[in-house]
Amino acid sequence: MSTFFYMLLAFVVGVLVGWFLWGRLRGELDSLRVDLDRTRSERDKARGDLDACSRARADLEVRLRDAPAASGAAKASAPAPAALMSTPAKAKSAPSKAAAKPAATKSAAAKPAARSTAASKPAARTAAPKAAAKKAAPASGKAAAKADNLRRLIGIGPVNEKLLKGQGVTSYAQIAAWTDADVKRIEEVLNFDGRIAREKWIEQAKLLASGNEAEFARQFPTAGTASNT
Repeated sequence: MSTFFYMLLAFVVGVLVGWFLWGRLRGELDSLRVDLDRTRSERDKARGDLDACSRARADLEVRLRDAPAASGAAKASAPAPAALMSTPAKAKSAPSKAAAKPAATKSAAAKPAARSTAASKPAARTAAPKAAAKKAAPASGKAAAKADNLRRLIGIGPVNEKLLKGQGVTSYAQIAAWTDADVKRIEEVLNFDGRIAREKWIEQAKLLASGNEAEFARQFPTAGTASNT
């Protein structure tokens, strides 16, 4: 009788211990399932962010490809103001010709003088564009000479160089003269946040603009290497 009692007691104790262990294992299994679901949701979110980055990169590449065409169209439309300026000159010459006709009817001697003045005006007009073209030629040469290799600066690669040139930044002197407002505007265009100050673009540009190559090489030894950007 006592043996049966002990066996029954051992069975009950085994059932209780097994139930307790199963409860704990089941709780851990549920927590693992929750962690797995959370990991899957984070993975899906990361995939969505990656797709958004890919689309933004594609848009940026399209803008970079369209930028040269837009700059070419702007250069082609540059001579338009000269044509507009020549129109009022022609309009002004019309009243003078109309006024010369009554003067010609009053005196026959005034006709040669009016013809000579009319002939001198086209000559003056043709001489003025030639002089303007001669003045514009040296100016364009100076503008081309001011363009610097911006990729010497640490942090400026091919993409950033194109974006900077699209904003009209082509020389070290321009970067060296940036103000806080300029830095904020450029960082918005390049989609940066404090990178210009971190990589010391302005300090680098000041050394290069002043021609201090030795100090530039000492302070920025990685400039111009594979790790430049």
